[in-house]
Amino acid sequence: MSYIGSCTNGRLEDLRIAAKVLEGHIISDHVRGIVSPATPKIYSEAMEEGLLKIFMDAGFCVTNPTCGACLGMSNGVLASGEVAASTTNRNFNGRMGKGGMVHLMSPATAAASAIKGEISNSTLFMGN
Repeated sequence: MSYIGSCTNGRLEDLRIAAKVLEGHIISDHVRGIVSPATPKIYSEAMEEGLLKIFMDAGFCVTNPTCGACLGMSNGVLASGEVAASTTNRNFNGRMGKGGMVHLMSPATAAASAIKGEISNSTLFMGN
């Protein structure tokens, strides 16, 4: 899974960076992509800028601002053995779901990893 956003790392500038990497690309078939803007205001601004469309066109599910995947509840909970590329701020064992593994990374790296299907450098996708 690639999880971009959360209350702490779903700022408009974070979404812009990830969208820049994702634009024109589709995420890997075996990756769940979830983006969660931090607040309703940021959600609205991202929608006005066309960022949410970029995420959806790339294959991401756009959720309402909420506590969710990073707490191991609601949308985006990891299954046992599932791995997440996440822009959240915590990755202790079981944080996003019992038996899941979380790798914390920048929005650009999480977006690139979603495209590639493995942890990847965002510069490989910039400017394409």
